[in-house]
Amino acid sequence: MRTMLPMLLAAAVAAPPAPAKEKPMASVRVSQRDRRYLELSDGRPYVPIGLNMIQPPWKGDADARLAGMTQWMEKLSANGGNYIRVWLSADFWDVEHARSGEYDAAKAGRIDAMLAAARKHGIRVKMTLEHFRDFFNPHRQWVNKPIHHVSKGGPAKDVADFFDGEKPRAQFRRKLAWYAKRYGDEPIVFGWELWNEVNCVRGGDTMAWTEAMLAELGRLFPRNLAMQSLGSFDTAGKRAMYRRLSTMKGNDVAQVHRYLDLGARLEVCHGPVDVLAAEAVRELLAAKPGRPVILAESGAVEKSHSGPFKLYAKDTAGVILHDVLFAPFFAGAAGTGQIWHWDHYVAKNDLWWHFGRFAEAVKGIDPPAERFQPSMAPHDRLRVYVLTGARTTLAWCRDTRNTWKAELADGKAPEKLAGLSVTLGKDAGKLEGATLRTYDPWTHRWRPAAARAGAIPLPAFQRSLILRIDRKPD
Repeated sequence: MRTMLPMLLAAAVAAPPAPAKEKPMASVRVSQRDRRYLELSDGRPYVPIGLNMIQPPWKGDADARLAGMTQWMEKLSANGGNYIRVWLSADFWDVEHARSGEYDAAKAGRIDAMLAAARKHGIRVKMTLEHFRDFFNPHRQWVNKPIHHVSKGGPAKDVADFFDGEKPRAQFRRKLAWYAKRYGDEPIVFGWELWNEVNCVRGGDTMAWTEAMLAELGRLFPRNLAMQSLGSFDTAGKRAMYRRLSTMKGNDVAQVHRYLDLGARLEVCHGPVDVLAAEAVRELLAAKPGRPVILAESGAVEKSHSGPFKLYAKDTAGVILHDVLFAPFFAGAAGTGQIWHWDHYVAKNDLWWHFGRFAEAVKGIDPPAERFQPSMAPHDRLRVYVLTGARTTLAWCRDTRNTWKAELADGKAPEKLAGLSVTLGKDAGKLEGATLRTYDPWTHRWRPAAARAGAIPLPAFQRSLILRIDRKPD
């Protein structure tokens, strides 16, 4: 040993240093600096910019379909997107499809491949666990999952028993444990959502079940967010349910779904998309949930959700998508609104560039540090959504006369607005020494701006414009 020691020391000196260990990937959490916003576990801000991408394109074999979804992810990521929502219960991913309580390794391999693509492109994935609403509905096959009925070897006598019975609950917990064993330490997962629109299930105390299963998600997935969703907020009767879920223990994110729907009972759902989206966010904020608010599903549908909006075909400029993205954040949400029709509308009309325009508008912004306060500034032609922060003020100026109805239904081209200015009230006195700029998300152009007697003149624009004020630190 004595004769070998000098040789070992020499070899240690001559050997190259061991490569530095790669930092583990940070996960998404509710911000510890401002609980209305999100951040990464290493403290960096995280603003979710993305959409629902429930499953891959329909055509082709599994490999071809996965490749198609990867292409969507590439386009989203190239435009600043960092988030998607996937339904694990969709046929393409569903590991529990043959028999209740049995899990298909081949289908799990598809989920693995999807998450690998998400990691490559920096996209966090919200994993929605279930969406079925019935066992045997002859008129709506997509809502059925008969394998859980006792006649098919499942644990539940009926849908109510699935949610209320201890045996079905125990089996669902085992399913969560199966997912936790496979993905429980996966930071690319944004979070776990128990159900898509659980109030649409006919039978059982779904809210009591939600409380129990949110606790289980928190236990099994401590590094990921836990959440639940309800159906479109299109009637006044859903207000109480939304408030209950928004403040429910264990529900990390207060989510809301709302669509442009001419069959909805609430009149707001018939009007401008920015208004219906912003109001949905304000409804949840008014409940003081003490957690981030997200417009998790939006877009436009034919009456009473009877199909995708027929005017999508005319919306090649992406007016509806623009409003879904911008309005929620400027009303106080933690991220963009998340459109539903990823294939029929976004991909078909090649509207991925809109995500990049939102990303550009908020570039370098740290919402938890800013502690933004949302408000509206008065104007006779614009809806001016204002976020006033510690160092930065953002204002989204939306032409009130340019709506989906005017541009898509009535065929009125957006008017070029010139000679307008905005006044931001109490912030007018904070403009001295600040840097003022405008950003046109339709032309992708920044311009310097300046205040005149408290008012800020705006350059000519169509549809909408962003005003950004960066103040020097005190």
